Amino acid sequence: MTRSLPALPARPLTAEGFAPFGSVVESSAEGRWINDGNSLRSEAGPLSLDQAAGRAVLAVFRARARDARGPWRELERHRLGTQTFLPMGEARCVLLVALGEDAPDPATLAAFVSRPGQGWTLTAGTWHHALIVLDDADVAVLERGAEAVDCELAQLPLPVEITL
Repeated sequence: MTRSLPALPARPLTAEGFAPFGSVVESSAEGRWINDGNSLRSEAGPLSLDQAAGRAVLAVFRARARDARGPWRELERHRLGTQTFLPMGEARCVLLVALGEDAPDPATLAAFVSRPGQGWTLTAGTWHHALIVLDDADVAVLERGAEAVDCELAQLPLPVEITL
C-alpha cells in the first residue's frame, strides 16, 4: 500500500500572504523619486544582519531547476539574521516556509511561487527550505555572515509535496 504525501498548494507570492514569514521585494509604485526623477527608489526590509558580530554578505548562488513537487523533508532557519533572495533574470522560485519555536510547526507550512522580478526577505528565525528554483538561475542572496554558522536544520514529521 502506497501512502500519498500531504499536498501543499503553492500560492502566488504576495506581500499580504507572505507577511508572517517576511517581506516581498519588487519594484513598486511607492517610494521616492531620486536621480533627477529618473529612478524610483523602493526599499526592501527591514533587514537584520549585524546581530552577534554579524556583517552583511552578498553572495550569488547558481541554482539548478528542481521539480517543485518534492518530496521535501527538511527545513532550516537562521535565528540571527534576515536573508534576502533576489533571483536574477526570468527565474521563478518556490518558497516552502513555516513558523515555530523549537521546530517547524506543520500547521503553519506554506508554499509560495514567485514570478520573474520578485524577491523576498525571510524574517530572522523563519523556517524555510533551501532554494527551490523552477528554472536554472543565478540568485543574489544578502545575508548575515559571521565566524559562527547560524543555521539550524529540522526534519518535517512527514515529507510534503507541493502542487503548483
